[in-house]
Amino acid sequence: MPSTENPQKVWNNCLAVIRDIIPQTSFKTWFEPIEPLKLKDNVLTLGVSSTFVYEYIEEHFIDLISKTLRKELGPNVKLEYSVQVVANKDSVIYPPQGYRPTKNKPIPYPIGTAKMLPKVEVIPGLKQLEIDPQLRPEYSFSNFIEGECNRLARSAGATIAEKPGGTAFNPLFIYGGSGLGKTHLAQAIGIAVKERSLEKIVLYVSANRFQTQFVDAVTVKNKLNDFLHFYQMIDVLILDDVQEFAGKEGTQNAFFHIFNHLHQLGKQLILTSDKPPVELQGLEQRLLSRFKWGLSAELQMPDVETRIAILQNKIYHNGMQLDDNVVCFIAEQITTNIRELEGALVSLLAQATLNKKAITLELAEETIEKLVCSTQHEISIGDIQKVVCGYFNLTPEGMLSKSQKREIVQARQIAMYLSRNLTKDSLASIGAQIGGKDHATVLHAFKTVRDLMDTDKHFKQYVVDIEKQLKETW
Repeated sequence: MPSTENPQKVWNNCLAVIRDIIPQTSFKTWFEPIEPLKLKDNVLTLGVSSTFVYEYIEEHFIDLISKTLRKELGPNVKLEYSVQVVANKDSVIYPPQGYRPTKNKPIPYPIGTAKMLPKVEVIPGLKQLEIDPQLRPEYSFSNFIEGECNRLARSAGATIAEKPGGTAFNPLFIYGGSGLGKTHLAQAIGIAVKERSLEKIVLYVSANRFQTQFVDAVTVKNKLNDFLHFYQMIDVLILDDVQEFAGKEGTQNAFFHIFNHLHQLGKQLILTSDKPPVELQGLEQRLLSRFKWGLSAELQMPDVETRIAILQNKIYHNGMQLDDNVVCFIAEQITTNIRELEGALVSLLAQATLNKKAITLELAEETIEKLVCSTQHEISIGDIQKVVCGYFNLTPEGMLSKSQKREIVQARQIAMYLSRNLTKDSLASIGAQIGGKDHATVLHAFKTVRDLMDTDKHFKQYVVDIEKQLKETW
């Protein structure tokens, strides 16, 4: 194939094949932004926006690209990437000399001998990556029932959707117990933003997912700069369950810099948590102070009228019909959270369908009775701290302080012991939330309490009483 072949024409021919093979979302995200820069001596140079994009394409699509290029240019074709860094207008050609595969997999095309090119002018017109916002369509404002329990948060969310980053609600910190609609509301804001402004880059990510990505960037693939650069491109960042950052200093530091960058550029941040900022443990003070810059809005358990409206909305959208007495009965019986309220409705419909019974009040009573007996509030570390403080007549601040008074140390150790027994939290998470301790301290506390229970009957009674109170309450 002549070296004077038009690179755009060659690349378009390749894209025509690739488009029919991979999902449309993947094609738009990874292939549409690529710019074919030049074709010389059977070497095609593709312009990409970052090393992150280059590495992702190499890992996931190189076999496909190689086959299509060989079809167009023959078996001796070579491929290079020009990473266009807009900030300093540098360009780096990949693969560099001596590049070798990282997964014991031969590269399906000859390794080039390209090298660093200083101060190459950035090719104009490089398209912006299309990022999947990770939003669920059913989590829209139309499905979010407003009530006294959530009016402030919902109103703030609606205002943000009209002018993301341009209100006093930045960040918007949504907090409340499990199953009260935090994720739904946060995603509803993102959906509304995308409906009004398609060009806005919106991303929903859980704190656990963010943590995994950060660890991968630092320890596995050494691409921390690409990780930070990716998140700094977001217009509306929705981070769910920020309390999961407790005790994870590296992740907190990375998010601190991302937060600062986005906030200074007028980008919108939406955070959710099971507690307000003032009650979060194991998070750096500089991060907590930023959480308070905007609006903190609580979601509470809805009253019975709002619960009825939630059920009616669910019934309507599923094309069902239920007697009002049945709906009211469910709403009156399930008072824990919205997720369990909707779950009770699903269970009732399943019972009626499987047993071929009509949905009557009697069937609802039978179903809900079994459901309420088997459904309990999941005890949290916060619940344990409250009960321990109440039992020993301590303030939360006192128990979480660095005081070494015997009664405070024992209360702290009992809280750690019960947290390990009654929750699914890791040792590191428990320590971070109870006085900012490490996992070794929690393990020592657990062993100390266990040993004291074997030798001191009065101490054992303390622990038994507190555990009983927790189980009776939740």
